[in-house]
Amino acid sequence: MAGAGLGLLLAAVALLGLSGARAETCTEPVIAPSYYTTSDAVISSETVFVVEISLTCKNGAQNVALYADVNGKQFPVTRGQDVGKYQVSWSMEHRLARSGTYEVKFFDEESYSVLRKAQRNNEDVSAISPLFTVNVDHRGAWNGPWVSTEVLAACIGLLVYYMAFSTKSSIQA
Repeated sequence: MAGAGLGLLLAAVALLGLSGARAETCTEPVIAPSYYTTSDAVISSETVFVVEISLTCKNGAQNVALYADVNGKQFPVTRGQDVGKYQVSWSMEHRLARSGTYEVKFFDEESYSVLRKAQRNNEDVSAISPLFTVNVDHRGAWNGPWVSTEVLAACIGLLVYYMAFSTKSSIQA
């Protein structure tokens, strides 16, 4: 009987702890975004996108849980060590990472749960408005020269050899 009371007490303490850990809601967010995308496909296996934001809320909320949506795929947003700093990143194959503008929609806990519920029920998600949006301009990744430097060097070497051999043959004739 005493074990059941202890279990109930532990459950109540855990429930109180979880309710206190709930993230805050941000009203009228002001953001300062910056981003990075891979520009050289020769030295990397995938195109990487990194979006960093500084977030301030009119209501002073500092413990805001954020989620990002890019083209229907959701990613967790990590909080930085500094207050109001957040970051999200994702990667994709170079051939799939077309150049252009990528719209990154940021959701708080409430709107994210509405989004996930709509996705599970195959409902229209376009009516769900994000907390804010960041546009990431990706110019594409450079895949290197059309002809590798080794092939170019070999061709120049053969051309120099041919010219030297031709000149030698014409002088001796």
